[in-house]
Amino acid sequence: MWFLNLELRQALYLCPSTCSEYTTGEGIPKDKDYEPQTICEHLQYLFALLQNSKRRYIDPSGFVKALGLDTGQQQDAQEFSKLFMSLLEDTLSKQKNPDVRNIVQKQFCGEYAYVTVCNQCGRESKLVSKFYELELNIQGHKQLTDCITEFLKEEKLEGDNRYFCETCQSKQNATRKIRLLSLPCTLNLQLMRFVFDRQTGHKKKLNTYIGFSELLDMEPFMEQKNGVYVYELSAVLIHRGVSAYSGHYIAHVKDPQTGEWYKFNDEDIEKMEGKKLQLGIEEDLAEPSKSQTRKPKCGKGTHCSRNAYMLVYRLQTREKSPTVEVPAFLQELVERDNCKFEEWCNEMAEMRKQSVARGKIKHEEVKELYKRLPAEAGSPYDFISLEWLQKWLDESTPPKPIDNTACLCSHGKLHPDKISVMKRISEYVADFFYRRYGGGPRLNVKALCKDCVVERCRILRLKNQLNEDYKTVTNLLKITVKGNDGFWVGKASLRSWRQLALEQLNEQDEDAEHSNGKMNGNAQNKDESNEEKREEEEELNFNEDIVCPHGDLCISENERRVVSKEAWKKLKQYFPKAPEFPSNKECCSQCKILEREGEENEALHKMMASEQKTSLQNLFHDKCRPCLGSWPQETDELYIVSQFFVEEWRKFVRRPTRCSPVSSVGNSALLCPHGGLMFTYASMTKEDSKLIALIWPSEWERIQKLFVVDHVIKIIRTQAAGADPESALYDSEPKLCPECREGLLCQQQRDLREYTQATIYIHKVVDNKKVMKDAAPELNVSSSEAEEEREENKPEGEQDPDFNQTNGGAKRQKISHQNYITYQKQGIRRSTRHRKVRGEKALLVSANQTLKELKIQIMHAFSVAPFDQNLSIDGKILSDDTATLGSLGVIPESVILLKADEPIADYAAMDDVMQAPRKDLFLS
Repeated sequence: MWFLNLELRQALYLCPSTCSEYTTGEGIPKDKDYEPQTICEHLQYLFALLQNSKRRYIDPSGFVKALGLDTGQQQDAQEFSKLFMSLLEDTLSKQKNPDVRNIVQKQFCGEYAYVTVCNQCGRESKLVSKFYELELNIQGHKQLTDCITEFLKEEKLEGDNRYFCETCQSKQNATRKIRLLSLPCTLNLQLMRFVFDRQTGHKKKLNTYIGFSELLDMEPFMEQKNGVYVYELSAVLIHRGVSAYSGHYIAHVKDPQTGEWYKFNDEDIEKMEGKKLQLGIEEDLAEPSKSQTRKPKCGKGTHCSRNAYMLVYRLQTREKSPTVEVPAFLQELVERDNCKFEEWCNEMAEMRKQSVARGKIKHEEVKELYKRLPAEAGSPYDFISLEWLQKWLDESTPPKPIDNTACLCSHGKLHPDKISVMKRISEYVADFFYRRYGGGPRLNVKALCKDCVVERCRILRLKNQLNEDYKTVTNLLKITVKGNDGFWVGKASLRSWRQLALEQLNEQDEDAEHSNGKMNGNAQNKDESNEEKREEEEELNFNEDIVCPHGDLCISENERRVVSKEAWKKLKQYFPKAPEFPSNKECCSQCKILEREGEENEALHKMMASEQKTSLQNLFHDKCRPCLGSWPQETDELYIVSQFFVEEWRKFVRRPTRCSPVSSVGNSALLCPHGGLMFTYASMTKEDSKLIALIWPSEWERIQKLFVVDHVIKIIRTQAAGADPESALYDSEPKLCPECREGLLCQQQRDLREYTQATIYIHKVVDNKKVMKDAAPELNVSSSEAEEEREENKPEGEQDPDFNQTNGGAKRQKISHQNYITYQKQGIRRSTRHRKVRGEKALLVSANQTLKELKIQIMHAFSVAPFDQNLSIDGKILSDDTATLGSLGVIPESVILLKADEPIADYAAMDDVMQAPRKDLFLS
């Protein structure tokens, strides 16, 4: 469209070039490609190629790259036109030649005035403004002139919208309208087809028909009627598609010199017949609907379109269109490009000529051999790959050497399964092929592998016989075997022997495909096949379920049964390598010894557990253990062990045959690397109470006898005689390590601020008291109370959402005495799980997530728009959308209150935001 604006093209040709070789008169070196440096130079070169190039179309990639546009993202062409004109005007304003400097204003710039008239005193206020296009609302209109009339329509300013009159010095009712003062030579009319849909919250396209004429008289719309304002249609820009976010752009532009219309559709350029605009198929891609509007009838010189979104009119004049000559510098570049293009065309023609010559030779070869290709009965023949033969028949590509290796079996002969992908040809043609193209190995009449044929027949026979044998074996299994005349077979193997046999036969049947792969040497990846074999070897084969680790018969008779000789003989046909155990076979002697030892160990563990439970009754029952919050009066010292030791010991006592006995206490986990205690007396009464267990002195003596104790930890109370119990002092042995204690607290706080994938709860309130029930499906939410109960029963470490990341997926992490940082992280893993109430929703969040991202999650969960959300935590309002949740004090298991504003009824402000131009975004 801009190229066919001759005045703009002429002005751009007059722009001086920054190319030093041209400005000094030396010309452009032939070995150096021209690279435009500025936007104007890119447009110059593009226009010169469009004017005199011999190519069918011109690729504007260099121009697009210079503008910094993302070709993978669809952008609005109207917006591009507006922003690029602004950029071009700013660039040309630095030129000395006034014809170049002012070309954009002369061609595209007009003036209108916002006129406000006070109803009280009649004072008229006028604000003059420039425009480069008129943005016309098409909703509710059928004709272009109706859209222009609405654009200039008078607007009443009343009520809250009243106008402040300078004469009256007060707000008065007034009227406001736009008056057209002057029009440009090229009038751009933007049809606002893309509007904001209040119901969906997205843009949509208006596919309504708008009628427009080829001649447009603007005089009725002008303030001054004494000028020439007749315009003729020069371009129509089309957007094909029903969506505002996708589609295809097409331009219909009129050549001002010849009067002919051209259709520009990417690289397809089409000249319209009879010098007439023909929109045609561009109107067939509107939204398919039974109720879609029919196209109105159009008179002579008028058009109707539901996809036109930009109309360009040129001021009608009797003067002839100027002749625009390409400058010598640009013409030299165009001629050089034409030479390259001609060389390329000649190369393509030569290649085509050679290809045709080769094709003729090949055609004669195929014609000669095709008749002699079939092998006659009783004559010698060869097998050749059907795929290679098809490539030979294809005249476009010369065939590669013949490769028959992919159809060979493990014996180096022709595999019977590959016969279907081979072709039997006469020996005469085979001699010609191998002489002309080479390759091999040759597969003649003796190439078929007899061993593989026999094996294939055996497999097919067994496959056909499998169902009958299954019935026979089933009946034989019902017969009771007397004496030692039978064989041991695993019960699991008997249940699945038919499936195992079928899989085994199928594997043997497909063995050729796994080993040879595709034809013509495209072998299957060896690593993949080896990996599959290893996986298959790991699976148990038939009757291996009763083989013990020592390779002998297992001792468990519940897992096996005796079958008759006849049944075993049938099974052996399908599983010749299966382990064989006669019914008189003795069980594995090593397994018997291990079984006796296991029984003895179980009895020993039961006795040990019973003795320990009787000896440590207080340790087994929580109610009998002392508590620091209410220190018992009968003693002044209590001993400490880790809660982990207590839980492991209880597991053993409850299930001595399933759990291993506990041999040591392991108090080093409660100490820092310096040997100091990690907890204060106050913390052990509160947040750290679930990490330790208190022991009575009498019970501690028994613990020292039963277990290995690495470190003794105790709390000592000192109190003056007759003094108040509240004045008692508490000390520990070993002493508290202040530095490590401080480090532990810092680590705990850091963990609370640096979490990932933690659970928080959103509590929606109405009138500050009522809980909102489910409004939308929850995202990342626990689905049932039972699931929460299961979570409650998990080890403390697992309750933390990032437990798997911190602990490497282990069920429970033991506290390492070598690195107390590990212990510090465990310090925050307490059973403080929030119990979700009805109507509350849980979300998974991270500390580095912004408040804005959280609001979007809340929008999906509660159907409340982000700008209607009022969030608070512990009485503090959360308002900074850019702040992270960690910086706002949101920690795992936090409860955030959500109060929703009423939905906004008036979307006018939102319309303004959605329709505002993104100039800053485009230029950046």
